[in-house]
Amino acid sequence: MSRRYFGTDGVRGLVGEGPINPEFVLKLGWAAGKVFARDGRSKVIIGKDTRISGYMFESALEAGLVAAGVDVSLLGPMPTPAIAYLTRTFHAQAGIVISASHNPYHDNGIKFFSSEGTKLADAVELEIEKQIDEPMTTVESAQLGKVVRIGDAAGRYIEFCKSTVPSHFNLRGKKIVVDCANGANYHIAPAVLDELGATVIALGVEPNGLNINADVGSTSPETLRRRVLTEKADLGIAFDGDGDRVLFVDHRGELVDGDELLYIIACDELRTRGSCSGVVGTLMSNLGFELALAELEIPFARAKVGDRYVNELMQSRGWKLGGENSGHIICADVTTTGDGIISALKVLFAIVNTGKSLHELKSGMQKFPQIMHNVKLAQRFDLDAAPAVRDAVAVVEEKLAGRGRVLLRPSGTEPVVRVMVEGEDGVLVQTLCSELADVVKRAVG
Repeated sequence: MSRRYFGTDGVRGLVGEGPINPEFVLKLGWAAGKVFARDGRSKVIIGKDTRISGYMFESALEAGLVAAGVDVSLLGPMPTPAIAYLTRTFHAQAGIVISASHNPYHDNGIKFFSSEGTKLADAVELEIEKQIDEPMTTVESAQLGKVVRIGDAAGRYIEFCKSTVPSHFNLRGKKIVVDCANGANYHIAPAVLDELGATVIALGVEPNGLNINADVGSTSPETLRRRVLTEKADLGIAFDGDGDRVLFVDHRGELVDGDELLYIIACDELRTRGSCSGVVGTLMSNLGFELALAELEIPFARAKVGDRYVNELMQSRGWKLGGENSGHIICADVTTTGDGIISALKVLFAIVNTGKSLHELKSGMQKFPQIMHNVKLAQRFDLDAAPAVRDAVAVVEEKLAGRGRVLLRPSGTEPVVRVMVEGEDGVLVQTLCSELADVVKRAVG
């Protein structure tokens, strides 16, 4: 069965339109509550990022869940990975995140975690969608759910993050600029780094409901880059609005993306443990990353884009490390989902214990030039059925002569086709990507 509301990362859209409106979210909360409570009394925790619409959707979800007889624990603004962690530690049947991640404030979304802190199984999402079609009812008054607010959620998660590095580890002598995107990490990430001894210069820690991801955070790293250079800091760390992605900037102001961070973590595992079982990337992972891992004899596999698919392939291979070049990194040896702070601590641990700079650690991997154009779609379009596109791809692949890649991928969150070309010659890659994007534009009209 195809899903009508759930995408690759929950239900997401423009606030007030489609499913992202109070009426639907109320029904979604009720439907989820009915599914979660089928085996008896159930408890669900709810967290959110700093969008102004989060208050509205928090109330709607709370009302729907309570009407279904589910107890609710409210966390307030918390990073997405913190909600996954706290769902496990509070032994809740599910966790709900109100967030649109790296999108602007006028978008929002609802995503779920299972009792194990993982994404819901497809079958459970389908059950919730099926329940949405049923008339909404309210349990008898004595069976209504109860609501509490968890006051020490931030402190619990800060301590968890610190527990993932050895007790003797510290960041004394390190000046770090940290950009929290005016998002859910604004009161978490600076505290973690400060308590580990770093000199912290915080950016994006003044959320007002409207400025999440606005010219700050991992989607706008230029702000961080300038501040690192101005402060003569050792490095900078940028999170996205809900805290599950992370990018770095080295002391020279150079951006360090998810592929390079994964490479550093994998190398450190090889150094400290003697082996790295394997790394899962995606179709967008840089070819230079794959080749650098091959030189170290570390297995590599590509999943479809999306942390759900990365996690699934990691589990099937029995590997503990994977992620995307966007900075969504899963360290399954310590947590269940992509976690910006945990990933950052892994990288910082490698820096401290090798005595090398971030710039030196990333130098073992040489990225291939990778150019991407987004082609807007007015409606769903089957690229495989377009002969002109197939022929153009064949021409590009022939010109790359086996030293590059071509990828056409419909976005899972936007009405666009992503046209990507990668190869050793940056000028050639730029030209080929532009030509291919023009062919795709003509094909989709």
